[in-house]
Amino acid sequence: MATLYCVFTVLVFLITISLPISTCQIQQPPTVGTCNGIFISYAYNSGYPLPPNLLPAFPTQQPYKFQSFLTILNNGLEELKSWRVYVGFGNKEFLVSASHAVLADGTSLPADVGNGTVFAGFPVPDLKSAAQTAGDVNQMQARIELVGTQFGVAAPDVPLPSIVTLVNDGFSCPGPTKQGNNEMHLCCIKDPSATSNITLGEDLVPRQDGDLTIMYDVIRSYDTNYWAQVTISNHNPIRRLNNWHLSWEWMRDEFINTMRGAYPFVVDITDCIFGRQGEHYQDMDFSTALNCERRPTIIDLPLSRTNDTNLGSIPFCCRNGTILPPSMSPSKSKSVFLMQVYKMPPDLNRTQLIPPQNWKINDTQNPDYQCGPPGQVSPSLFPDPSGLPSKSSAIASWQVVCNITESKLESPKCCVSFSAFFNDSVIPCNTCACGCNNPSNVCSATAPALLLRPDALLVPFENRTDKAAAWAKLNKWALPDPLPCGDNCGVSINWHLNTDYRGGWSARMTVFNWGETDFADWFAAVELDKAAPGFEAVYSFNGSILPTANTTIFVQGKSGLNYLIAEKDGAHPKKDPRVPGTVQSVISFTKKTTPGINVARGDGFPTKVYFNGEECSLPTILPNNGHRISAATMFCSFLLALLLLFLQQ
Repeated sequence: MATLYCVFTVLVFLITISLPISTCQIQQPPTVGTCNGIFISYAYNSGYPLPPNLLPAFPTQQPYKFQSFLTILNNGLEELKSWRVYVGFGNKEFLVSASHAVLADGTSLPADVGNGTVFAGFPVPDLKSAAQTAGDVNQMQARIELVGTQFGVAAPDVPLPSIVTLVNDGFSCPGPTKQGNNEMHLCCIKDPSATSNITLGEDLVPRQDGDLTIMYDVIRSYDTNYWAQVTISNHNPIRRLNNWHLSWEWMRDEFINTMRGAYPFVVDITDCIFGRQGEHYQDMDFSTALNCERRPTIIDLPLSRTNDTNLGSIPFCCRNGTILPPSMSPSKSKSVFLMQVYKMPPDLNRTQLIPPQNWKINDTQNPDYQCGPPGQVSPSLFPDPSGLPSKSSAIASWQVVCNITESKLESPKCCVSFSAFFNDSVIPCNTCACGCNNPSNVCSATAPALLLRPDALLVPFENRTDKAAAWAKLNKWALPDPLPCGDNCGVSINWHLNTDYRGGWSARMTVFNWGETDFADWFAAVELDKAAPGFEAVYSFNGSILPTANTTIFVQGKSGLNYLIAEKDGAHPKKDPRVPGTVQSVISFTKKTTPGINVARGDGFPTKVYFNGEECSLPTILPNNGHRISAATMFCSFLLALLLLFLQQ
């Protein structure tokens, strides 16, 4: 009997060790079969080195491609709504793609995830249970293929994350267990009292400075939608925006239902009707929605909509896209609008707020702005709408910082001419200062501009040829053939050195508008490296030294002179040339605070000039005293210029 028992024991042992390895593993917790909650696995599949080859000198910097699979399976009795899983990457991973999921913080791929990241289901955010689907794994499971780059972990080592866990509240998750050397498993059990300690990267950052900032403040929040206030603030002392266009990219299929203070450039609801939005909001009337584009473009409303109770009636709105510098008008240095944003699964709760990404703003005149990503900052405070001496707080606030990027290829749109009381010629704007498209056989783009009589500045370039030729003949100057092309600038500014005496000096500044567009609330900034501290007064304009740059004088038109009209027909259009819009003022300086300056030798001429935020082209030479004129001739030229300017008003 004992012999038979021994034989039986040996047979059982042999049968046991002959079972497949997978049969043995299924008995080791946690596994799919033993998990009665949410089963999660992370499996490293493959990888290989990427160029450049830094081995063996820099093994920690060697990049490797990796491909992994993240699996979430609902083995519970209830549906898992809006699943979120944290993967604690730690090898400087750079994620290139993730199938059937997105990054929960709204960051678009490719993205740096080396400090860990939270994945959310997309386009299917919910996982049904086996009981709801009769065991249909396709509805119970999400399988995400991850492809990216990691650094420093070469075979036979495997780049596994430090931790994988479910972020959804109401589940208790133990630490993951390794299965072999390339896989991690965990089973999260339903626990109503459990809360996740994983944040979605919402650490507040300090507010930053920039040429322009955009605040995205959520002021009301509901399960399916929220109201956001967007504030565009200009902080550059000499730049302005004209007809601004603002765009961003929705990361979670959001759409704009209602707006006040601004409007979409294109009203388009096609993507909603034929997309996921229409499937989810089946009872919603999309005919009243405004925009369902992934990347909408927003424009300001005209001034006439300021008091419109449906579209306007909010502070700092409806200025036709004009944002002035704060040095000119603090109240006009920002634009504000409101919009109602509808969300999509898995974000259907009032605390799930994700700002749009990839912000961009530009306008019709000034340089482009390079905008950074939105950073969450402390909630903005607003005056209480009831008028009480208290503040109301935003629910959440993000700041986007934008800085001007100057394009070296972009031509100026304005230019400057120089003249002085001690020289009878004007140095006009440079040839092709704002670009040239003329054929070389018509005019020369390289020949220097011809010196002019002062009154020649008052006529368009195409009408100056006879005056320039006569002036050259009078002074016995040779004329190039072909003649130089024009400056092709829409705005020109003449800086005339008016007087220079022991205690001070003065200049006369004249602005000419040769374009077809009127300039409301125009301004200019004149940089005088040595002479600006001696600034005393400007008489027909408002003027001051910029506090942020004590070498720059900021001028703008006084009431009645703050509107620079466009070029118009002369008194007799059939024979008279067209007449530019003009404004003019004298600017006085003292030498008490700038001893030692030499006004006539260059210190009295600007080193930079800006008009409406656009830097102007300056002449490459200065007037000299080689062509002095008599007092009578100078007086007659000055009187003629003033007379012609007076007749144009």
